Amino acid sequence: MCMAHEMKCTCGNRSVSFHFKDNIMPEQVIKGLYCPTCSNGIALDPSTMVSDNGWVIRYDMDAAKFMGEKHIKGKITPELLLDQGYCSWNGVYPGDNIDSVREREKIITLAKTDPVEYFKRLKSWAVERTEKLKNEGWRKAQNAA
Repeated sequence: MCMAHEMKCTCGNRSVSFHFKDNIMPEQVIKGLYCPTCSNGIALDPSTMVSDNGWVIRYDMDAAKFMGEKHIKGKITPELLLDQGYCSWNGVYPGDNIDSVREREKIITLAKTDPVEYFKRLKSWAVERTEKLKNEGWRKAQNAA
């Protein structure tokens, strides 16, 4: 089971849904969220922060290490928390959980009328979308199959 939590960025203009893999991390592990606007000019501390296409997450690494020590093998870093989904965007990027549903809805209408075309378009959509997100530089898309 995975929990999701909504959080606003520091400037308050944007909101993000976070995913917590296996509920190992509590939402309090996120100490700060900065959208591309409010991240402009902040000093990135790689020991507590990770950047993804202008977005920055600041983690409470003491809490993350304490909560993860029994469940996560290896060194617990901000990159691991984001990239492996322990405390990450709900989807590939902030807002992906909303955008991908909207995009799929257009394809789903084919399921009842043309199932073969439905599967064909769904597969090509997924491949093309992943490639687009890789090219845009989203971290989680870089390791997508």
